[in-house]
Formats: sequence, C-alpha cells, structure tokens
Amino acid sequence: MRFLPSILALLHGLLFSGLSLVVSLDAAEIVDGPPSFAPEQIEFFETQIRPLLVQHCFDCHSTDAPEPEAGLYVDSREGVLRGGESGAAVVPGKPSESLLIQSVNYEASEMPPDRKLDQRQIDALTKWVEMGAPWPQVTSSPGVPIATGTDWSSFDWASARQSHWAWQPVQRPEIPMVDPNFVVNPIDNFIVARRIAAGLEAVATAEPEILVRRIYIDLIGVPPTPAQVQTFVESATVNRQNAVESLVDELLASPMYGQRWSRHWLDVARYSDGQGGFLDNKPLDAAWRYRDWVVDALNQDMPINEFIRLQIAGDQNGEYSEAIATGFFALGPTYRSDGGDPDSVAQAKGETLDDRIDTLTRGLLGITGACARCHDHKFDPIPQQDYYSLAGVFNNTAVRDMPLAADDVVKRFDDHQRKVNELQKQLNQLNKKIKDDKRDATAEEQSQLDEWQAKLAELKQNAPPGYEIAHTLHDTGDGDMKVALRGNLRRTGDVAPRRFLRLLSGEESDRFTNGSGRAELAAAIVDPENPLTVRVFVNRVWMHHFGAGLVRTPSNFGTLGEPPTHPELLDCMASEFISGGWSLKSLHRQIMTSASYQLSSTFDEQAFKADGDNRLLWRMSPRRMDVEAWRDSLLAVTGELDTSLGGPSIADVTQNKRRTLYAKVSRNGDVFESDRFLRRFDFPLMRATVAQRPSSIVPQQYLFLMNSRFMVERAKSLVSLLATENESDVARIEHAYDLLYCRSPEPMELQLGLQFLSSPEDANPLSRWDRYAQVLLSSNEFMFVR
Repeated sequence: MRFLPSILALLHGLLFSGLSLVVSLDAAEIVDGPPSFAPEQIEFFETQIRPLLVQHCFDCHSTDAPEPEAGLYVDSREGVLRGGESGAAVVPGKPSESLLIQSVNYEASEMPPDRKLDQRQIDALTKWVEMGAPWPQVTSSPGVPIATGTDWSSFDWASARQSHWAWQPVQRPEIPMVDPNFVVNPIDNFIVARRIAAGLEAVATAEPEILVRRIYIDLIGVPPTPAQVQTFVESATVNRQNAVESLVDELLASPMYGQRWSRHWLDVARYSDGQGGFLDNKPLDAAWRYRDWVVDALNQDMPINEFIRLQIAGDQNGEYSEAIATGFFALGPTYRSDGGDPDSVAQAKGETLDDRIDTLTRGLLGITGACARCHDHKFDPIPQQDYYSLAGVFNNTAVRDMPLAADDVVKRFDDHQRKVNELQKQLNQLNKKIKDDKRDATAEEQSQLDEWQAKLAELKQNAPPGYEIAHTLHDTGDGDMKVALRGNLRRTGDVAPRRFLRLLSGEESDRFTNGSGRAELAAAIVDPENPLTVRVFVNRVWMHHFGAGLVRTPSNFGTLGEPPTHPELLDCMASEFISGGWSLKSLHRQIMTSASYQLSSTFDEQAFKADGDNRLLWRMSPRRMDVEAWRDSLLAVTGELDTSLGGPSIADVTQNKRRTLYAKVSRNGDVFESDRFLRRFDFPLMRATVAQRPSSIVPQQYLFLMNSRFMVERAKSLVSLLATENESDVARIEHAYDLLYCRSPEPMELQLGLQFLSSPEDANPLSRWDRYAQVLLSSNEFMFVR
C-alpha cells in the first residue's frame, strides 16, 4: 500500500467528502409543494419581521388599508411574493433581487417614506429573505389572522389553558411498568415504554471508556486524563452503576462544573461585553461580574427558583451580590435614538423594552411573547395588552452602574473626582481662551495656570481609593403603560395594568404595585403553579445532555412549537425538580445515572430507518462539542489549560490559556479577536436569547484546523508533552490516543502513524511529529462526544 506523503492530505480528502455529503443531503430535501419552514424560522418571522411589517407597512399595504398603495399587500406571504404594480416585493433567497430590500435601503423607492429603518431592522429583513421568506402557513391568506376580533374581557382563560399541553398544570404521572432489567430510575421507565410501543430496541450500553469521556465533557467541559479513565474502568468493572454515580458526584463538586454549565445559561441570557454596533455600541466593561455570579451560583447549587428570582429582582434586597444577578437583563441592548427626535426616542425605547420581553418570555417561559408587541399574538392566547402589562414593569426599570462599595467610600471618591473635574474644566477653559485669542498668557494668567496645575497634581496624588461597579437594574417609577397601537409608543390606547400573563394567572390576576413590579413578576415566574418555567428549564438541561430537548423547540412551547416526545417524562422530571428543592445538581444526577443516558451511540440500521432523528432515544446521538468545550479540551490534553476562576474577560483567547468562558465577546460578534475565533465555530450572536446553538460544517473551520497558528501551537505543546513522558514513537502514539480519545490505537492506526513518522523529514517547516499531532487534534473523533 502506498502511504500518503502527508496525513494532512488524508484529512483534507475526508473533510471535503464530508462536505459533499452535506450538499447531497440538502439537495435531496428539495421537494415540490408548499414550502416547509423550521420552527425557529417561523419564530424569527414572528419576533423580528411581523412586528416590523405591522408597525411600518400595514397602514398602506394590508387588508386593513382602505386601498393598498401600488396594489401591494404585505400581510401575507402570497402578497409579498406576488407584489404590486412594480413586481414581486420578495424573491425568496435573493435579497438583492427583492424590491422590498431595495426599498428599505432607499435604493429604489424609499420605504417607509417618512424615515429610513434602522440598520438592524434592514438586516433582519434581509436575513428573512435569505431564509426563503418563512411565514406560517396557517396565516398565509390575507385577512384571516387567528386572533382578530377576540374579546379578551370575556375570554375563557380556563378553557384556553386546557387547549394546549404547555398551558396545563404540571402533573406527576403514573410511572409505566416495564422490564426492570432495562431500568435504573423512572426516566428509563418512560423511555423504554415509548420504545416498546414503537417496536424499537435500544442499542447496548456504552463502553466504560466512552461513557467516562461523555460524563467528563458533559459536566466539566474537558476529557478525563488516562489515569482518570483507568480509575473509572476499574471501578465500573466491579459495579458500573456505583462507578457512574460516584463520578457524577465527584464532577458536580468540581469548580469546573460551574464554569461549564454557566455558559449554557449565558446563552439564554444573551451575555456579552456590549458593543452591539449602531445605537447600542456602549462597552460593558464590568459584564464579567454577572458571568462570575452565575458560575458561583451553579457551583453552590443555588435553588433554581432563587437563581431566576434574583436575576429579575435581585437589586430589591440591597445586597451587592444579589443585585449583580440582574445583569441577566441589564447586559441586554439599551438602544439610543439616532437623532433625538420624538420618533427616534420612542423607537429606541420600544426596541429596548422588546429585548426585555423577548428575553423574559422566550428565555424563561418558552413562549414568543414579543409577537404581541404590535397586535394580539397570532397563535397563542397572549393579548397585546398583556405584552404592555409586562413591558410596564421594565418601563419603570433602568440600567445603572452600581458601586460595589460602602456609601461613604463612594461619596468620598465621587466628591474628590468632582473637584478634579471642575479644576480640569477651569484649566481647559483658560487655555482655550488664550489659544482662541492667538496670544501668549499674561503674567496673571500664567500664575493662575501654574496654581491650578499644582493643585490638580496634588489632588491626583492624594486621590482616595476608587471602587468597582457592576451593571445592574434599579427601579425608576411605579406607573402603568398604555398599549402602543401597532407597536408605536407615540400612538397609545388603553392602559395596560402591570400584572402577569392572564394565560397563566387568569383574568383576575393580581396587579403589580410594589415599585416597578419586578419582585412580583419574579414571584410569578417561579411560582410552582406556573407550568412553563419549570418545564422549560428541565427541558434545557435535558437538551444539553442528549443533544436535543424532549421539546425540540426549547424557546417555544407555544402552539407553533413542537410537542414533547415524552410528555409524561417531562412532567415527571419537572414535578420531581420542584419537590426536590429546584436543585440543578440533583437533576443532573437523575439524568446521568439513568440507563438511557448510558446507552452507546452505535448505529443500528433498522432503528435508524424507523426513527432517524432518535426521538425515541434508542441510542445516545453523537454530537459535536461546542466551541468552548472543544478549545478547552485542546488545551487540557496538551497540558496547557488554566482553570482558574473569575475575573475580567480576555480579548483574544487564541493567545491565552484560560477557559473559553472568559473570552470577551461583543454583541455584534465583530469587535474582538475572540469574536472571530468563536464565530468560526458556531458561537451565536448575543443579540437575543439563544434557544439552541447551530452546528455547521464549513471550509473555514477546517482551514483553521490545518493552517492556524493556534493549532500549530497546540500540536507543538502536545509533542513536547508526549516526548517528556515517553521514549519510543510507539509509546508516544499510544499515549496520544489515550489522552485525546480515551482509547488505544487500532493496529492499522498505529502502523500508519509509525510509517508517517519514520519517513525522512522534508522541506515542511513543521516536523513530522508536529504535523502528526496536529492531525490527531483536528480529528472528528476528538471533536465529537459519543
């Protein structure tokens, strides 16, 4: 057999064959008939596009208009595709050919005519057209929105709550009886029963070496060392279940657990260090304090109801540490007007409030509450008034930089700074006057300048200690808002009393009267009688352990979202979660010690034909690490990872050895070197709460693996580590496989490695060992969790 001159060539070939497979799969999905859009695409339309169209276009281009201008309707997909007198408004997938996009960019006709849309709104419309102009089929005919004309004053909320699974109370279901040989805890009863009903059999349990790597990466985000693998294998040989339980407990006690699982929550919180671009470009230099608060809270196993409550209203108790928790909202975008005119100010305020409502409803409740900004929700029983009932809470709330010091310390420093600033202002004014007069200072003026300079130097030299700050919320009022007609805050309707969603609390729900109402809102969110918060949270945890939630639309439990694959299991875990004190670590134990979690990822052709998406959990679906776990794992196996806790964010994680959690990220994803690295590997933009990360396979990723300085440095570090601990090439290869893959090399793998390494060195500036190590680190096996 002729050996390839470089293993990188082999890797290159494998990568591009993988890419062609992706293309062929996409092509195979093209079918005739009405377009089918993913739930997240419909969600994007409902939260980003429909409100924009309602507010800026419906007056002239909808069935509500006396006569549509230029014959164009934009209140249906058919309308925008058919277009008006000038032709189709939207060409799906082709924004540059779409009159709508040309018009909002003021390249053709100028729409809306009174004021150009913000760039963020234009970007959203462009993205929507690129996606194929997704639109719910149920409302694709003009004039038949579902919620039109509903009389909410006489609406039967009790019946509405029974009409959809997610609105109904959490129940503790009866546990189905199945063969006890397949069961470790009640999770397995529900999953096995569902598989039996579908005529499916599960694959075997995972080998200990595979399972231990899965547990480590799931809980702390790095693979185990060879010694840790060996310890687990020996323990599992004696009693597998005890070994699993002991390892889970050990890792839950590690500080690295909070670092790993905080990142999952920070996606929900759309955490960033600010700098969101146009109208939201302020840096948030103290954002890291909220991140560190989340890490600490999870490491301490703070009850999740308290964890959520503090993030809504932690500032109400007067404790610094609790106020920092309100960074959940405070770190979101706070838009400024671009001109100061009343319309711009109202638009900026509306967008800021909408961010808070979207984060609250999708992030915590799993419903698309922001869809009710301009009109009643089209699919779920959420009146527009209820949107402004919640918005009223945040309308009485503002972001501030809260001092993390005693009042006297703050006053002493602020008073001193005021003196410095006043003196500096006097200096500047006098210098400016002399410069403007185009002359030298008089003797009297020079004496004054010298006196002020000396005094300024003395003030600066004797400055009192400063203080740190955190970005937090605080109350600014206690008034109700009025409904904004079609989302326009300058055109108002009836008062919307501050209260919780009537869908969850009924028509007679209590009004919020304590300041802004955030404390009462927080209590309603974590009320055990609220069926959404607990289900949504438990589902998110399940998603991070299995790769997909029991509800596969984790931020949309509404009627447009997917129903749960195992509704009784979801309720069983949710009810147990509440009765167990809302302990996240207990939930991990319950999930990870189940037989279902311990299944292998072995492919079974018959099962795959019946259930290719693995909705019935007949195996553990292989899944690629997110960028944080992958980078941290690279540094861990090369012996370089710095696992220290806390502190300010790092602008360039490619030149630092700290955990990826501590990377500085901008809201727009285009400011820091860390942004560029993270975005290359599917790190989402933190403009809005993130339901679930995408997973892409693109050439740029593999070009980075093969050519980047970062990967070359990791390869060299791995080579140094292997050389330090092993003498022969055989031992080094075996050690490398143990470190990276938690297994020994197959004979063919060992033979290929030795053959490559024993070949003469060539003109490549990297040694053969460097190149070989780089290939091992770049492999799919290292990047995937099985």
